[in-house]
Amino acid sequence: MFYFRFVLSTLLFPFLFFAQTTPKQFTVKYIEEPMQIDGILDESVWDIAESANNFQQYFPSDSILALQQTEIKMLYSATTLYIGIKLNTEGSDYVIPSLERDYRAGGNDNISLLFDTFNDGTNAFLFGMNPYGVRREALISNGGIGLSGFTTSWDVKWQGEAKIYDGYYICEMAIPLTSFKFKQGETKWRFNSYRFDMQTNETSTWAEIPQNQFVFGLAFMGDMVFEKPLGKSRTPMAIIPYINGIAGKDYETNEDRSNLNFGGDAKVSIGNGMNLDITVNPDFSNVEVDNLVTNLTRFEISLPERRQFFIDNSDLFGSFGNERDSNPFFSRRIGIAENLDGETIENGIIGGVRLSGKVNENWRLGFLNIQTEEDEANEIASNNNTVFALQKKMFSRSNLSFILVNRQTFQDYDFLAEEDRYNRVVGLDYNLASADNTWTGKFFYHKSFAHALGDRDAAGGVDLQYNSRYLNFGLRGNFVGNDFRSDLGFIRRQDIVAARPFVEVNFWPKKGNMNFHGFRFNPNAIWRPTLDYQNTDYLFFTGWQAQFKTQEELSARMFNRYTFLTESFDPTDTDGGVELPADQGYYYTSFEVEFQSDRRKVLSYSLEPGYGEFYNGTQFALEGDVSLRLQPTVFLSLGLNYNSIQLPEPYESADLWLVSPRINITFNKSVFWSTLVQYSNQLDNLGINSRLQWRFAPLSDLFLVYNDNYFVNTIMPRSRSINLKLTYWLNI
Repeated sequence: MFYFRFVLSTLLFPFLFFAQTTPKQFTVKYIEEPMQIDGILDESVWDIAESANNFQQYFPSDSILALQQTEIKMLYSATTLYIGIKLNTEGSDYVIPSLERDYRAGGNDNISLLFDTFNDGTNAFLFGMNPYGVRREALISNGGIGLSGFTTSWDVKWQGEAKIYDGYYICEMAIPLTSFKFKQGETKWRFNSYRFDMQTNETSTWAEIPQNQFVFGLAFMGDMVFEKPLGKSRTPMAIIPYINGIAGKDYETNEDRSNLNFGGDAKVSIGNGMNLDITVNPDFSNVEVDNLVTNLTRFEISLPERRQFFIDNSDLFGSFGNERDSNPFFSRRIGIAENLDGETIENGIIGGVRLSGKVNENWRLGFLNIQTEEDEANEIASNNNTVFALQKKMFSRSNLSFILVNRQTFQDYDFLAEEDRYNRVVGLDYNLASADNTWTGKFFYHKSFAHALGDRDAAGGVDLQYNSRYLNFGLRGNFVGNDFRSDLGFIRRQDIVAARPFVEVNFWPKKGNMNFHGFRFNPNAIWRPTLDYQNTDYLFFTGWQAQFKTQEELSARMFNRYTFLTESFDPTDTDGGVELPADQGYYYTSFEVEFQSDRRKVLSYSLEPGYGEFYNGTQFALEGDVSLRLQPTVFLSLGLNYNSIQLPEPYESADLWLVSPRINITFNKSVFWSTLVQYSNQLDNLGINSRLQWRFAPLSDLFLVYNDNYFVNTIMPRSRSINLKLTYWLNI
């Protein structure tokens, strides 16, 4: 009974509490005439505009007004939102690492604007600019409660210019109202802005946000009130064709991979809140290459989605379940498959459609259908991949969400077993977010369907977290059945019941150079139901972290682990190596420290050494990176990951290296060149990816991409290609 009352009261938190009872607000005046976007703000109409001002400091303190104030003015016409921003500064010594669009905000001078157009505290559009007029845009989802809800891959057309003056700089923007989604007749949007000022070493926000919350959190916002109701959003239809010529060769199979492709995307607005995306023969050769990872675990590692088609409203499809253990839809499953040797290869997409967005104030809908190609030589079937998601807003910022995932082939293939002809998952998630973000969490249950599937075919979990200035804790646990299957999902491991609670205590010294420091204790335990609930894994994590007012960060961590191997395993992944035996448990303890230097400096670095027991041996690990900023044109970086694993004979010992130098050159705001070299002796690969991009028109690009991969031990080529790709964004 106590548990029932506790859960019920927790679910009602979003209804009982409110983040800001008297939010800040300003009026956005209506104008008829268009504005010139030049970063000067000399038009007389700016004099009638009200200001969003009195910015509050967020870092290093969250209890005083910002030392360098920011003033935001807005006006709007029937088609466009105009924004003029004056940002006061100590001088003109700005930190601008790059001229490339979609820069990372932390560690450089810039301002970001967040618009919650449906006033739901769950989703928002972000537009940003730095003193050199470089722009970025992003989508915020899941209330802005974590980095997983921050997506910079989204692109949209808008104008912006900046101009530097003595003691301040001006940013001027013109954002078409068609870039947003909103309800016709709306008179108010929730709004906030945050700014990084590197000269004063200050982060500030318009609506006050406590430091224990993310600076882009949507629980803390003010209101922008429109002088007259917004009309119907008449978003033009966008056609984005491409043509791609590739010259390439696979040296392992001696296969010529030269080809000429063409296809494209279309974007159609459905009402004021929905998007219809259509793709035909999509090509993702221009997408930035994945970072290699040294994997010392027994399990697969997930990598982020970078393909534009899957980005818009991606939280509607991809935020179900548990990111760590059982996510029922992981979009990167579409377009890849395994060949007969078990290697991951590209599986072409014939075409697809995606409908997503707001149906009305309380409902969101997502529908995705994609058809992939057959590859009979590799025994890969043509599959139809469908996802349907429906989300209902509840209370102030919470929601109840339903998902259906279906992967199915409609043809009879001799090589395809009956149990592999289809796979379905249905699920229900309740996402909790109180109005002030003190309570967040998730409750979910999913069930899978396939031919001859066993009865342990479900997954579920609970994640309830309390977040305050001094005390944070979480009650987290989940299960994944031994027969639970999601072909389009990310299932790290099956047959588990896991408990992962945590408690964290933070301190905020009023004197000295330390901004905050805190301790975290996080026990993790996993039981295996098919082994009579044997405890096969546990981890006791104890950590301390500190952030300094000069932007440095320092942390120390201790790990006490137990692993019972149910299958033999070689952590070095040595080809033909002797594996640690199954049905044996290992107790091991390790330590690590980490230091992150001040990213404002021209030369910055991070260093993370670690040492301790590792299964029945030892491990020394060293991870770090160093960056050199020759602003604003050249940015150089070097990443290093080294693991020395020493196991007793006859088991394998190894020195595993992952070295990743990168060079980014931005010749101007339209031409960018980046080269990434990745050396991994664990993966036996030396890879080179070099990409030249010319943005010759808004969201229209010419790409020249060179890829080269070699075997590490023999320095023999594995594959090589050069792509020339042209894309053009055409509004109709």
